[in-house]
Amino acid sequence: MTSSLLDIRGLTFSAGGQTILDQLNLAIDPGEIHALLGANGSGKTTLAYLLMGCEGYTPTAGTIRFAGTDLLPLKMHERANLGLTLAWQEPARFEGVTVREYLTLGRAALNPEPVLAQVGLDPDRYLNRRVDKALSGGERHRIELASVLCMKPALAILDEPAAGIDMLSINHIITVIRTLKDNGGAVLLITHQEEVAAIADRASQLCNGRIVYSGDPVHVIEHFRGRTCVRCDGEVCGYVRA
Repeated sequence: MTSSLLDIRGLTFSAGGQTILDQLNLAIDPGEIHALLGANGSGKTTLAYLLMGCEGYTPTAGTIRFAGTDLLPLKMHERANLGLTLAWQEPARFEGVTVREYLTLGRAALNPEPVLAQVGLDPDRYLNRRVDKALSGGERHRIELASVLCMKPALAILDEPAAGIDMLSINHIITVIRTLKDNGGAVLLITHQEEVAAIADRASQLCNGRIVYSGDPVHVIEHFRGRTCVRCDGEVCGYVRA
């Protein structure tokens, strides 16, 4: 029996007097693509930040183990060294840093041209551009995905924007996910895009801070589509904390 790469048990997080994640349980196997669906406010991005150890995100209860290691005492860079990485929903800008420098940071021998091409960016046009405000949000997001490909992580957390993704971008996201899997990595895919979620090996629906449905992506998508939540409150969809 294969042990889980990521094993989350009883994860709880509260902020501002509100429980955002409530005894959440989730496991991801090595090489697995796992899609996480949920309405705005259900806790998806909070989960991503807790996994990476972002400042201000410390669980109030529960455990997170990654490749057998307890993540909670580790800082963000230590988690990254274990093979965990996050493609940010709102990619950062780096004034004065070129795309080439950003993609090859700490990997001088790496040729970044193929990964740029995989995300639909012409290397001749982009390698010497700055990762700054001159790039559009879509361009920075693709460069962020290219950087994830360069890292070849054991687990990539892809937190996709809730809006502004066209079909071309969806196709590039799918290409990135399949490449990560071909490289032996696992993916936690946080998405609103059913076309992207459909390529996962398994999927889960997050509602009101808990996983309420897991299984085959087709069934989870149908379950998610059948709810009327616009913003998660645990009431409209019929799920209320005990």
